[in-house]
Amino acid sequence: MFNKIDQLSSQTRIMIAVVLALIFFVPYSYFYQPSLAENNATKMESAQVTQNVPSTPNTQDLTTPTNTATLANTSVVKDSAVIATIEAESFTYKIDKLGRIMAVELKEEKYRKNSAPLSLFLDSVANQNNPKILEIRFSDPVLNNQALNSSYIASVSHLKLADTPQSLTLTQELNGFRVQKILTFYPNGYYKATIKIPQNHVYFVSPGMRPSVENDKFVFKGVIVKKVDNTITTIEDGDAQGQENFSNAKILAAVDRYYATLLFNEKGLSATILSNADEDPMPFISGNGELALEGYIGPKNYRLLESINPILTDIVEYGVITFFAKPLFLLLEKLYDFCGNWGWAIILLTLIVRIVLYPLTYKGMVSMQKLKDLAPKMKELQQKYKGEPQKLQVHMMDLYKKHGANPMGGCLPLLLQIPVFFAIYRVLFNAIELKGADWLLWITDLSVMDPYYVLPILMGATMYLQQHLTPTAFSDPMQEKIFKFLPLIFTIFFVTFPSGLVLYWFVNNIFSILQQLLINKSLERKKAKEIAEHKHKV
Repeated sequence: MFNKIDQLSSQTRIMIAVVLALIFFVPYSYFYQPSLAENNATKMESAQVTQNVPSTPNTQDLTTPTNTATLANTSVVKDSAVIATIEAESFTYKIDKLGRIMAVELKEEKYRKNSAPLSLFLDSVANQNNPKILEIRFSDPVLNNQALNSSYIASVSHLKLADTPQSLTLTQELNGFRVQKILTFYPNGYYKATIKIPQNHVYFVSPGMRPSVENDKFVFKGVIVKKVDNTITTIEDGDAQGQENFSNAKILAAVDRYYATLLFNEKGLSATILSNADEDPMPFISGNGELALEGYIGPKNYRLLESINPILTDIVEYGVITFFAKPLFLLLEKLYDFCGNWGWAIILLTLIVRIVLYPLTYKGMVSMQKLKDLAPKMKELQQKYKGEPQKLQVHMMDLYKKHGANPMGGCLPLLLQIPVFFAIYRVLFNAIELKGADWLLWITDLSVMDPYYVLPILMGATMYLQQHLTPTAFSDPMQEKIFKFLPLIFTIFFVTFPSGLVLYWFVNNIFSILQQLLINKSLERKKAKEIAEHKHKV
């Protein structure tokens, strides 16, 4: 029985290491991400005639076009259907004949893809029924069908943004009334929208579906709703069911890993989330009469969002660990201000984390060293009381108590460190600030994998060295073999991870090795002192 207790610490350490590998450092979505063609083919198969949607409280039904001819003719926007273009130094927007921002391109060098501007939205047959940015749908099916077959007229066909905002007006004539969208665009991606529709016509306006740039499986993609009471609800792609309503929503955002399109109003809005054929969330804001909105389209850059409105920083989402990950990112940002380079900021962050966690690390390493020193005596007891588990348990407990050892002493500190490591993983994996950020000679973008595999190899090598310096007390040879393979497993996993994350883990290993060397010397001096005192007494 107690033989199992003796093995518990090493078994648990292996289990924790494996859990870290499988949960926190799962293979990057590069290995599993379907090709664009496959993605489109799957979605095209699932694109069918749209279904009726449950009614919104106190309003008529919000429905989407059910006529397939109308869907094909009005939802697929050709180049000829563009009625206005908005150009700034960092982006280009195109507005189609239905008064929607149907195309967004980011022109900054760090966002470019294959040397071309990055298109945030992929248009295909499958997503024709998905709402685009500033698309209006009416709750009256007849009126809705008419609106989707009536073209808008733009007051100007081209806006060139420099340092000041510029406006245009979109006008649509429907039976008996006029729809107006007065849009003011700013050079940083922020915009204002005033929608003028007569009372008694219930309508819904959308911030658009989430950008379709990042298709990683292990990051959040979907809709974020922040209410006036500051509570946040997230609805991930594939999890939307029917219709969900939110009163007093401050922010309605559709996001992927790095980019977002959103509408917000600090006074509160009525938000409605619908589900499309793929159970992806379709976000809308409901209105009746004139409606004033603010919006943003672009990267989830923390400082940029904060400069527009501090409440928007909440769309930078880190999952359940957000409460802890967000302060870590703010610390990383301060370190970047200090050194001017995101790579060196990551190294400084790693150093600070190691210093803060040093007491836990020291305690765990001392405990493992004690277990290693007691390993010969434990084997003697196991041989002596073989077949007598109760006596073995008693003597093992006495041995642990006499030498101040704890089988779980090396595991508990590691368990307490897991939230820290996971938070840093989330921060570095989701920080668009690392995009295009260079470090040293060969790392030109900390948000993508190391092109020459230097950092993953160094990470694996330092992890292997750390293992040899760290005291262990394996009683099962198979466990020891598995443990020795972990550096190789981690290296394979880390090959396609963002180089900023691999840099953190590599530097963390370096600091761990230095700490282990210091602790080993400290323990040797302590042990030598105890031996000297024992000889003196004798």
